[in-house]
Amino acid sequence: MLVLTILAAPLAGQGQRIPRIGYLILSPLADPPSAEREAFLAGLRDLGYLDRRNIVIEYRSAAWNRELLAELATDLVAQKVDVIVAVPGAVEAAREATKVIPIVIPSASDPVEQGLVASAARPGGNITGIMVSETELAGKRLELLKEALPKLSRVAVVWNPANDAAPSQWRETQAAARKLGVALQSLEVKDPGDMNGAFEAMRRTRPDALITFASQLTTAYRPIIVEFAAKNRVPTMFGVRGDVVAGGLMSYSFDFRDAFRRAAVYVDKILKGAKPGDLPMEQPTTIEFVVNLKTAKALRLTIPTSLLLRATETIQ
Repeated sequence: MLVLTILAAPLAGQGQRIPRIGYLILSPLADPPSAEREAFLAGLRDLGYLDRRNIVIEYRSAAWNRELLAELATDLVAQKVDVIVAVPGAVEAAREATKVIPIVIPSASDPVEQGLVASAARPGGNITGIMVSETELAGKRLELLKEALPKLSRVAVVWNPANDAAPSQWRETQAAARKLGVALQSLEVKDPGDMNGAFEAMRRTRPDALITFASQLTTAYRPIIVEFAAKNRVPTMFGVRGDVVAGGLMSYSFDFRDAFRRAAVYVDKILKGAKPGDLPMEQPTTIEFVVNLKTAKALRLTIPTSLLLRATETIQ
């Protein structure tokens, strides 16, 4: 009797519809998952959801081909998913594909200004999630870099102007540069084909340091950017902690892992009947300042003690 009960348990639920989550992303899907996607999956597990057990996650990756995003988003709608998690870079495609299916954004940059939601407190419509304002951190990154490198005079900035918050980050970085007396070299990268050009430009100009604005592209090219910086002895400031764990010098950013983990909470509430328009958007409160002392040693840099005391994490 006990054996029959155990065997019948999985079958009892087969008549029930398993919720389907669409996961739309511009970059290729990393294997193993990126730290952010793993945080999202961990958040689901904490809430009792396991892929292919009691939920199904429908992954759709454009593998850098932006022209595919609209088709992939439309496909998720046709699959009748219950909610779409739209990673930055794929948000617009998801919004254009549906005004009905709930959309959760793990890290939306200035969603009110972009017209994604009516307000952070009451989004309205079918979009909600975690909102981040990278703009307010952009100038601070350059200030920290200048404090670490007092003789800093020329900084290369690798950024994608097509990213939602990138233009405002660039303006804030320019304002900080004028204040600090630092010259900036703008290196725009809109797709993978632009990366080699950015590297070649830095080889010619030999900047004192490199800043990257966080994006799907710079995250995907993390190993190559870190390797280039190490080989050419260029100190770096990143917008994602993972870049420093991988060998970059410093990062100053919100905790994106926590943002993706919190996105799972939104998915859970929506699957339980909540309307996305009624779910206030949250903003991360934790800012991480990470310094890689091993990289500093390799670059023969001495990070000031005053800076290290403000670090939330140091990597030996």
